[in-house]
Amino acid sequence: LGMLYAFFAGVAAFGIGNMVQSNTVAQSLTTGFNLPDWVTGGVLVVLVGVVTLGGISRIAVTAEKIVPVMAVAYLAGALGILAVHASEIPAAFAMIFTYAFEPAPAIGGFAGATVAASVRYGIARGIFSNEAGLGSASIVHAQARNLPFRQGFWGVWEVFIDTLVVCTMTALVILVTGAIETGENGADLTSTAFSTGLPGPGGYVIIIAIAFFAYTTMLTWNFYGEKSWEYLFGRRVVMPYRLAFLLFVFVGAIGGLDLVWDIADTFNGLMAAPNLIALLLLGGVMAKEKLDYFNRLRDRVDRED
Repeated sequence: LGMLYAFFAGVAAFGIGNMVQSNTVAQSLTTGFNLPDWVTGGVLVVLVGVVTLGGISRIAVTAEKIVPVMAVAYLAGALGILAVHASEIPAAFAMIFTYAFEPAPAIGGFAGATVAASVRYGIARGIFSNEAGLGSASIVHAQARNLPFRQGFWGVWEVFIDTLVVCTMTALVILVTGAIETGENGADLTSTAFSTGLPGPGGYVIIIAIAFFAYTTMLTWNFYGEKSWEYLFGRRVVMPYRLAFLLFVFVGAIGGLDLVWDIADTFNGLMAAPNLIALLLLGGVMAKEKLDYFNRLRDRVDRED
């Protein structure tokens, strides 16, 4: 089961963590600055290569400097837009729940959606957003040297922030600004929403934020894939994998959006299957780890008292 998971994770790294990200950056920069896709692809290859060839320590240092700044800027912009459109937020929430399983045609590129399609895209995009169920984040958490269950708590917190905070705020911004009615999708839709809500700098802020978020995601998924292929074939495949990863960064930047997403969704599903089976089989181990963790906490509190 572990080998099966490693194979699917290694392949998925070229989809969700590579081509989708570089394609999103290329799409954003083309829209905002009229930059050719091949130029964006070439620049990303250089930027990703400089960091990933240095290993996990360089990846961690780069991500911890970029992510907090861009996250604060993104959330501040979203909060500003929602504050201006506060009266429209209840209607936006109503729209989200109404069309979540609405079999009738919806606006914004979802025409002809059915309940089954809603579930399919909801699960696919949810997995893409927070990686819950993929087991990918555990590859990085395993590098930590403290208790496994404490790392698990961090994993839960990450999903909460990503889904219930960032994604919800993004959806509300798209709805209250009316950007959903433009028929755009992907990064262009979000950029339009921020441009409408924050005339002038809004569009550029979101373009830059998307570029940095996608960049750090590529760095992280490069590490996921590297560890997966290393598990299967040893250290000898690390450098060929890194070079192949850089090649697909460029391919994703110049490729079509629909094809890139279809590839990513397929391998996300294949990756999740063995991980979910393992979660069921290892439920007892998790329960023991939880008990051990809380026993340690209780003992420490007792000693301090």
